[in-house]
Amino acid sequence: MESEGEIKKLSPRRANRMATVQFLYQWELNKPEQLLDALRVFIESQDEERDYYQFAESLIHGTLENISFIDQEITKYAQNWTFERIAKVDLSILRLAIYELSFREDIPPIVSINEAIDLGKLFSNDDSKRFINGILDQIKSKIQRPLRKAKD
Repeated sequence: MESEGEIKKLSPRRANRMATVQFLYQWELNKPEQLLDALRVFIESQDEERDYYQFAESLIHGTLENISFIDQEITKYAQNWTFERIAKVDLSILRLAIYELSFREDIPPIVSINEAIDLGKLFSNDDSKRFINGILDQIKSKIQRPLRKAKD
């Protein structure tokens, strides 16, 4: 577990990805009738001002707008796992990472994968790192852009 001092040293992007995973997890367990209201309440419950979480809000909206495609990708690559059997926190991490890999060309794919693995270490168990990496590695192999650079 990270100490409070270590949490304060997080980059804003890492903190925003953590908030995104937390919201996606919450959304999966109890889908709100009014997404914007639920998102506002969630952001207001966080430690920083709302402006700080603009990146998280864009990730959340993008992920949920593309959820059907993202879940199809997870189902395709989660060999020997039914979709329902995937741990909800791992599902939230995968959804975020696949959204970034598939739709956010301003984020280098390697960054998205490394962030997902780190989030798995933080929020899930040791096995999740291998599971998340296995699925993202398969998706990475079909990406048609440089893996270590954002698209200009």
